[in-house]
Amino acid sequence: MTQPIDACIANWHRHLRGELDGGLDALLHPDCVFLSPIVFTPQRGREVTKLYLAAAGVTLIGDQQSGGSGSFRYAKEILQGHHAMLEFDTSMADGERSIAVNGVDIITCDDDGLITEFKVMVRPLQAVNAVHAAMKAQLEAFSS
Repeated sequence: MTQPIDACIANWHRHLRGELDGGLDALLHPDCVFLSPIVFTPQRGREVTKLYLAAAGVTLIGDQQSGGSGSFRYAKEILQGHHAMLEFDTSMADGERSIAVNGVDIITCDDDGLITEFKVMVRPLQAVNAVHAAMKAQLEAFSS
């Protein structure tokens, strides 16, 4: 039996490959909430969620020039009903060293398969600190 989250996550993967017509606009509910591992308050709305996901894409998925290693991959996925937990691994450059980043995207969708909540959790502490610095720089770059 097909669940709403199945289509949602299939579209999420299509988006990550650049194959989803409409990109994040086709995937995010207008009232989507983004919960960051760094920012205390929930970020509300499609536009701000798109901003954070774009910055995360450059930070965690991006190429070496943007600080990412290009090694991002989902290692595990759990999908049930309207919810998904996707565990990811990547690495980030931090000066002369590379930091292993492990995290989880927790995604909730509505009956139409649109993302209503996107929560990111990251470990270990060195990764949290590296992600914080890189996300801050990326968000500032987007704002200028």
